[in-house]
Amino acid sequence: MTKTICSVVLCFFLFADSAAAQDRTFIKKLDSIVGFRKAVVGFSVQIMETGDTISLNGDRRFPMQSVYKFHLALAVLDRVDNGKLKLDQKVLLKKMDLHPDTHSPLRDKYPDGNVYVTIDELLRYTVGQSDNNGCDILFGLIGGTSIVDRYIKHLGILEVAIVGTEAQMHADYKMQFNNYSTPKSATALLLKFAQGKVLHKSSTDYLMKVMQVSTSGPKKLKGLLPPGTLLAHKTGYSGTDGNGLTYATNDIGLVVLPNGNHMLISAFVTMSSESEVVNDRIIAELAKASFEKYGAS
Repeated sequence: MTKTICSVVLCFFLFADSAAAQDRTFIKKLDSIVGFRKAVVGFSVQIMETGDTISLNGDRRFPMQSVYKFHLALAVLDRVDNGKLKLDQKVLLKKMDLHPDTHSPLRDKYPDGNVYVTIDELLRYTVGQSDNNGCDILFGLIGGTSIVDRYIKHLGILEVAIVGTEAQMHADYKMQFNNYSTPKSATALLLKFAQGKVLHKSSTDYLMKVMQVSTSGPKKLKGLLPPGTLLAHKTGYSGTDGNGLTYATNDIGLVVLPNGNHMLISAFVTMSSESEVVNDRIIAELAKASFEKYGAS
């Protein structure tokens, strides 16, 4: 009996050492991707079914930029679930709401405003195409950024702050640093969402689909994944200042792996002197490495 117990214990430690070695190898792989870049990179990945988790700078705060439109969408859809709003509810799109010097396919479609659009359309533009005007209209509709901030914290996601609107970030570049998340917090929120612990199933399925068909950031998380890989994601991007510094290039999302598991992944790049192509490539390589590690049968 003693010999059997010892054998079991020995096997356990051999397995544990093997798993730890694999994690060390994976972390070295991640370090090789980011270590020589002129940027600060935060990264977190978790497998929903197994709980396997790895992160780099996972507890560091990064400016979210448009990643926070995912958080906003959750808050809006929570109100839909509770009967306070409806997806087919119409909202007057005023010309004064369509600011000219910002990314807004919504404005391009309705340049003169003064039309009614549904909350569904606002969400699809805001999340799927990262529309800044649509984002601020939705913030106004539910009572402002503080409402979204409290809602996300109520879900148990504490290392996050949602303070400024898109218009406020455009007016003062420093504001973007007040809208922060840690990579671990972003992944934790994705996990709760994917597990159906945030919204009703109908709203979960709706937002998942909007994020799957998103046209934003084709060279970020999805850039090096195999064609046909199912990804639901939300990007964020600050642009580059006159000195060639990029404050935020981000992408968070859920990947369906070949083995059927679900990978929650969050990648943030800040204070980067690299080009937009390189910043996107960093995120794409981190996603590819994670896909290869966790996607095997």
